[in-house]
Amino acid sequence: MELRVSSRRIFRPLLALLLIGSAGVYSAAKAQTQPKAPDTMEARVQGCTACHGTHGQGTDNDYFPRLAGKPADYLYNQLQNFREGRRKYPPMNYLVTYLSDDYLHQIATYFSKQRPPYPPPAKPTVSSATLARGQQIVLNGDASKQIPACAACHGKSLTGMEPAIPGLVGLHSDYISAQLGAWRSGTRHAIAPDCMHTIATRLTDEDVNAVAAWLSTQQAPQNPVPAPARSMKTPLACGSEPQ
Repeated sequence: MELRVSSRRIFRPLLALLLIGSAGVYSAAKAQTQPKAPDTMEARVQGCTACHGTHGQGTDNDYFPRLAGKPADYLYNQLQNFREGRRKYPPMNYLVTYLSDDYLHQIATYFSKQRPPYPPPAKPTVSSATLARGQQIVLNGDASKQIPACAACHGKSLTGMEPAIPGLVGLHSDYISAQLGAWRSGTRHAIAPDCMHTIATRLTDEDVNAVAAWLSTQQAPQNPVPAPARSMKTPLACGSEPQ
């Protein structure tokens, strides 16, 4: 499956890294005359917000997803995955290489508590038949292919489930498509058993496009918080979400 990659996906994070590095050099040079910046999580996560938005709300770049409000353990797992190479995206791999588990958990907890508004849903750009197929898979799955419903794990409102299943609303179609493609090809991994890899390998290109398109058109619920832990029993064993 061919995945489209925006040039901003590469250059914007690199620019953020350069800005952070330059700021550090400048701050050191002015240390004798300037007051110290406040040592807060808001200041510490500026390397994240440069790409993911001031409050982790995501940006108009399709490949920088929303972090705000996702379960803390999910965000923590992803930061660990980037650090350990189970997810490969050089700017992220570089940013977290030398960060401790405790620090990664602090970052994850910070963004999990952010509640910026969701963007308006995307307007459909595919056929009604494609949207119907996406809705079918998301809400009901496809028993003939042993594909469980996305809602069976990510919640009826698609806002995720504590402690480690993410919400799907508010994500760009291209981002969802890219992640499903990465799981299917094996370039994205999770802790074994990797349930998303299992599911993604059962999806066709058309299924991936349909799911991504339908999800991107969904309005976030009025109270978009993750479902309580163990309020649903997931249909597959997932290493990152112990039962």
